[in-house]
Amino acid sequence: MAGRASTKELAPIEHESSMAKVAAKEVSKLVVLGGPWVVGMLTFGVGSAFHVILDSDDPNVIAWTVFLLAVAVLVLTGVTYGQSHARGVWGRTHTTLTTLLAGLWVTAATINGPATVVTGRLMLIGGFTLALTWNIRTIIRLKGVDVAAVAADPLSALFGAGAERAGLAIEARTTAASEHKVEGAVQLEAGKQTAEDLQRKVPYIESGIGLPPGSITASIDPDDASKAHITISDPRVMKRPIPWPGPSRPGASIAQPLRTGLWQDLDEVAHIIVGHHVQIMGQTGSGKSIGGAWNYIAEIVTRHDAAVFAIDVTKGEQTLGPLKEALHRFETTKAGAKALIREMQAKVKERTDQLAAMGLQKWKEGCGLTYWVLWLEECPDILDLLTDKEMDAFLSLLKAIRSAGGTVVLSLQRSDYTQMPTLARGQLAKLCFGVESGADAAFGLSESQQDAGARPEIWSNKQPGMAYLDAPSISEARIAMPQRTYAWGIDAKGQFDDERANEAMRAHAAQWPASAKQVDEGTAELSRLAVVEHLETDDQEEREVVEDVAAEYQTVDDPDPEITAGLDDEIPDLPEGDPPWEFAPPAVEMTAAERGAALLAHLQGLWEGGARDFATRDLRPLWESTDMSRAWAQKNLRKLVEAGVLGYDDDAQRYLMEKRPEV
Repeated sequence: MAGRASTKELAPIEHESSMAKVAAKEVSKLVVLGGPWVVGMLTFGVGSAFHVILDSDDPNVIAWTVFLLAVAVLVLTGVTYGQSHARGVWGRTHTTLTTLLAGLWVTAATINGPATVVTGRLMLIGGFTLALTWNIRTIIRLKGVDVAAVAADPLSALFGAGAERAGLAIEARTTAASEHKVEGAVQLEAGKQTAEDLQRKVPYIESGIGLPPGSITASIDPDDASKAHITISDPRVMKRPIPWPGPSRPGASIAQPLRTGLWQDLDEVAHIIVGHHVQIMGQTGSGKSIGGAWNYIAEIVTRHDAAVFAIDVTKGEQTLGPLKEALHRFETTKAGAKALIREMQAKVKERTDQLAAMGLQKWKEGCGLTYWVLWLEECPDILDLLTDKEMDAFLSLLKAIRSAGGTVVLSLQRSDYTQMPTLARGQLAKLCFGVESGADAAFGLSESQQDAGARPEIWSNKQPGMAYLDAPSISEARIAMPQRTYAWGIDAKGQFDDERANEAMRAHAAQWPASAKQVDEGTAELSRLAVVEHLETDDQEEREVVEDVAAEYQTVDDPDPEITAGLDDEIPDLPEGDPPWEFAPPAVEMTAAERGAALLAHLQGLWEGGARDFATRDLRPLWESTDMSRAWAQKNLRKLVEAGVLGYDDDAQRYLMEKRPEV
């Protein structure tokens, strides 16, 4: 009963509040419409006051008064004209003419009086007409956009109206306009506003104008902190897949831009990948593999001085398999992945020495070395394979390979500290596809993109291929502008088809095979390409002979050269009476609870030994003596951090123990 009584009391209050809001809104409209009439009466009062106060028979007084009034009218008219530069032609003319006519009437009323035949009728008829023109203009602006103003200065009219509704008193002017976008400069209030303030208000400005979310992109003016750059475009043009148009610069250098898609304003994405590493992040189904990996690699393999080395131990050949013929090396096994990283890291110094001998501090086009692109698909599963020593070698590779002529691309779903080393994450350009939440977006975007209002969470995985890109070769004005990567396998109806996409990619890879590319000696040694010779037989038929390349990778002498065998030789059975082969016993299998207890006991042992922080490598005894894996340990350490049992220092990449770990 009490609950019902409360409900009955609240209803009238809510109704009363709503009625009050409606009444306030209508009153505000009346105030706006009544403004010109109030100004007219004030103008009449000023003219009357000047006539009474300055009434004199002295010609000199009258002459100086008229002169000063004329100067004041000209100054006010000039100021009005200058301050209304952001308005359209009609708006600028209207405000300037109103100031001029009002000033001339005050001058005339000062000399002849406000109620004479001429001045009185001018005020009655002219003032009435002028006030009505302002009322008509106000009503039209309340109903919609000032079309004339938009035609004269699109950005000024649209953006200015939205900014005013969002509570920002700023001016804008158009610098460029095309069929798909409007660009311009925004003058902020000096000393009180910055570009970051504007970026935070962008969603409200879009709401004030009635534009779709993501229509406005704001960026910092690098030359003036009191200004910002604005681009208005229509995000709805990106809702449908965009078919891949083919390679942009086949046969050119990798130092030339890669075209991987279109920006929201329909300009082509032009990303120069040389000299930095890239993180590609997005949730499952967001397009980071087909939209990201396929478009980048499809462009890279067409460049004459680039070689792609790829690893995918998670999906094997499912994602990158169609590209296999164009790759210089593709590893899908754990052993192969570790070997490629180890061998590549070992060759970095050799390459830097070669560049130093040429007098170069870093790789450049035409230096004679093939540019390396190491592509790590689903990289957390790859990094989990590495021991602490191998991880240190990988981080060393990441730091040194840029100047040696290489880029590492790491693709994953969520780049938190459990999936990506903090040291690595800080060195990566960011390509972020759709994510599940704003919290996930923080791991895929740079700080500049977050400040500029990039929101990949609005796509989730419902618009595959949509992404934001912040990289050294991308202008500040575009880091928060959405792009859509090209789609492969689009049929005549504009629908995506997996089989068609795989077929198209295989055809592209066959057109640009890695085996047909001229590379430097070090790249050839790192590659795993079969060497094929075509021999003519007596009946002129060709057969392929694959050279045995195993000898190239043999690092120790043959322990028993007397034992020889061919690839086609049969393996004989063991003679009767010989003991059977014995293998090492399997590791002790543990339950999840037993692993957790072992992990906690190890942490408590570290605490009792005086340790107050530790790194993952300090848990090595666990996975050397039990069936606990490094990945399992990292996953459960994260749970302990989330539960507050442990802390974590991102900068030092170490777990913290403020007290003895207890669960």
